[in-house]
Amino acid sequence: MKTYKVSLARSYLVTIEAENKEKACRFAEFFLGDCQDHSAFDDRQKNKFSITKVELAFNEAMEADELKE
Repeated sequence: MKTYKVSLARSYLVTIEAENKEKACRFAEFFLGDCQDHSAFDDRQKNKFSITKVELAFNEAMEADELKE
């Protein structure tokens, strides 16, 4: 099989309780920064692929707004 490096961009909306906006952003970035391969053995066999490495390339909080209750 050939090997490809794919850039994949994703966005998440994270609701988090923290002391302030800066900490909310940093905690969301730090604790949600890991990516995992969720393919099952059967998926890889059936579709003939293998994810060999997943590395975090970009992880930055873009905006944070305080929610009013």
